[in-house]
Amino acid sequence: MQDSRLPPFHAALLHPRYALNWLGLCLLWLLVTLLPWRAQMALGRGLGRLSMKVLKSRVKVARRNLELALPELTLAEREHLLRGNFESVGCALFETGMAWFWPDWRMRALTRMEGTEQVDAAAAKSQGMLLLSAHFLTLELNARQFGLYRPGVGVYRPNTNPVLEYAQVHGRCRSNKYLVDRLDIKGMLKALRAGDALWYAPDHDYGSHASVFVPFFAVDKAATITGTATLARVKNTVTLPCFTLRERDGYRLVVQPPLAGFPTGDDEADAITGNRVLEAAIRQAPEQYMWLHRRFKTTPEGVPYRY
Repeated sequence: MQDSRLPPFHAALLHPRYALNWLGLCLLWLLVTLLPWRAQMALGRGLGRLSMKVLKSRVKVARRNLELALPELTLAEREHLLRGNFESVGCALFETGMAWFWPDWRMRALTRMEGTEQVDAAAAKSQGMLLLSAHFLTLELNARQFGLYRPGVGVYRPNTNPVLEYAQVHGRCRSNKYLVDRLDIKGMLKALRAGDALWYAPDHDYGSHASVFVPFFAVDKAATITGTATLARVKNTVTLPCFTLRERDGYRLVVQPPLAGFPTGDDEADAITGNRVLEAAIRQAPEQYMWLHRRFKTTPEGVPYRY
């Protein structure tokens, strides 16, 4: 199932300067292997609350994002959501370990899949599947769970630390084929043309290059990349919204029907469509979204910096 492009293990990874990296990975493996899932989630929530006292700059960014995106909420409601968001950040640490280290049987036990008929229909026509997703804190699980049903291809940012890069590539390919650098557009196109499922999350702010300013939540002009429509234009490709939500008794992997009439050829209209789809998904569990990054940092001319 795994692709031959997986990075090989080599002696340089055992250099003493990487000792703490290996120690951290071993500790994470031990915790997610030995602890029951509910204990992991309880510990994760506690770590998340503790992190609010340490990651003060990230708390500030998340609070500002919630203020910009959800002004209809009261201050008390946003603060409650902020605390829940950091609890989810702590859970995400364990969920990363689960995605990287758990055997398939244990992963399946907590996974409920919804909408797999959309995948079957596309596969029956040998269509490429652009899995339109977002940076939920459950994103590591999303790719792992989808791969349990049909192995696909992930888009990612390589880590400059070779040990962490080795761990994340091998972990993310536990039930998938291979990974493509987020800057490797040709590699993404190749995967879709081959009829693969390509996981793609265009919801971060990547600057003004190849972006348009369209609404996202309550922000009227949010920089949004046009890459979704570019990839969706690949012949015989369907765009399937796909995300994973954490629930009381496990996780729900959701695959929604293909976006009808997408793309249209109008970059702004297509970006608006993509943002609306992602916003609707995020509103189902806003505390599970990655509000820690500066989603609205890029502004059009005449609009002041938002942070």
